[in-house]
Amino acid sequence: MYQIHNFTNNDDVKVLETLGPFTVVEYQRDLSVTPQSAQTAYFSAAMNVRRRQVICDLSKAALTLQAGAMQWMAGDVSSNTGIKGVGDLFGKAVRGKVTGESAIKPEYTGTGTLVLEPTYRYILLVDLSQWNGSIVLDDGLFLACDSRLKQKAVMRSNLSSGLAGGEGLFNLGVSGDGILCLESPSPKEELIEVTLQNDVLKIDGNMAIAWSGSLEFTVERSGKSLIGSAASGEGLVNVYRGTGKVLMAPIAK
Repeated sequence: MYQIHNFTNNDDVKVLETLGPFTVVEYQRDLSVTPQSAQTAYFSAAMNVRRRQVICDLSKAALTLQAGAMQWMAGDVSSNTGIKGVGDLFGKAVRGKVTGESAIKPEYTGTGTLVLEPTYRYILLVDLSQWNGSIVLDDGLFLACDSRLKQKAVMRSNLSSGLAGGEGLFNLGVSGDGILCLESPSPKEELIEVTLQNDVLKIDGNMAIAWSGSLEFTVERSGKSLIGSAASGEGLVNVYRGTGKVLMAPIAK
């Protein structure tokens, strides 16, 4: 039996969102300051530059974390590497190499509480049922997820997508039924969601942070010809085609 005091019930800690096993909290002010850092901390809080943290209730679901994400845990909590054999290790190592994600993501089970490392990035909780069970992520967004979700390397629709689009050849794809926890460069309030129904979205720059696994991604010239693209000043654009959703930051990452 354990009890946690002066955490979520602290008047400096605000609960932002709870979904499935995840609760996101935000520190309204940084109180652990020195005279030299007090001014920076004051204006950071005013501009929404605040520490955020994820609290995980393992009694609701077993979880898979980005390597190094755990800060502390209490109660009945067990962990393992999530590796189910030599073949699984090889597959995850290859996936980690091509997607830029950690090859081994530890899995945690039990009935206790798990708290992740604080971050100044913005935390997004995504229910994959709202994405038809499949989502593709930009590099570096994955933080944690329900262990029932499956992860795989998703290759671009054509070679030019990786070479010309500045996105790399592979991304991390997550599928199944469960909740996904992401670290975003932009707050939820600024993210633009575009829903496509057998249509196309063209983006000039690396602005999409996540998109439905059902969409085809390519990199194409903005105009019908090289001369037209050069004249428009746009050049190559990232193109998402089909039926699904794209989550887009307001500025290029």
